[in-house]
Amino acid sequence: MISPLLLFLKMPAKLVSGIWIYPVKSLGGIRMSSAKVLPKGLEHDRRWMLVDEQKKFMTQREYPAMALFRPEYTGNGFSIQYNADKILLPFETTSNEITANIWDDAVTVLEVSPEHSEWFSKKIETNCKLVAFPESNQRNIDSKYAHNGEQVSLADGYPLLIIGQASLDDLNNRLEKPVSMDRFRPNLVFTGGEPYEEDNWKNFSIGNCRMAGIKPCGRCTITTVDQQTGQKGTEPLATLSAYRGQGNKVLFGQNLVPLSAGIISEGDIITME
Repeated sequence: MISPLLLFLKMPAKLVSGIWIYPVKSLGGIRMSSAKVLPKGLEHDRRWMLVDEQKKFMTQREYPAMALFRPEYTGNGFSIQYNADKILLPFETTSNEITANIWDDAVTVLEVSPEHSEWFSKKIETNCKLVAFPESNQRNIDSKYAHNGEQVSLADGYPLLIIGQASLDDLNNRLEKPVSMDRFRPNLVFTGGEPYEEDNWKNFSIGNCRMAGIKPCGRCTITTVDQQTGQKGTEPLATLSAYRGQGNKVLFGQNLVPLSAGIISEGDIITME
């Protein structure tokens, strides 16, 4: 009989296989080889968003074509491309403050510029503003899940989202047409684990950065938007709901809060505490 210790030693290490940021909420993402972990999440992740005329946040739920905006890191900001057109998005914004709404939260943001707002309004064909969320501004995570008054950027609810590659592989084995990981917009992807084991993760480290699992992520219709075409369908949410439903939620991936700052990189080992 093989001892439990030997079985443990034979298990493949859990490694970070992908790191993603989404500078403007609900637009395309950027794959990073490494990223700085800040209290609100990865540096530059969801620090900007589009708001409509009522100052309400905009997402692919209502505007699936937002998936077609492609950001690229330039060193002093981001270049965002839509079809053949591009606009530069600087890191620093100094315009007037406005109050915007994201879910139940009212947040203080800055309009990047009237020119940026006009550019996005023309592309999406609806009046909107591009706004920035300064790092010093406050937005608390749900107090039921907070460890120590943690903050979040303009992400839906929590600073980070992690998904195991094995979880996606298991889902794709159930689908007629496989989907890619970008449907779920994670910050972190890892290999070496069992399907859905991240559901139960509590305290762990990635390199020297400590993390805490908060709660599995309830998924919405954004997962049905093809991130390459902007077309909306019914999968993979229909299949997920048949075996990953819990109450009125469909779960896939684990929300996280960082417990310490630092740098994480692809290939970093994930160590359970």
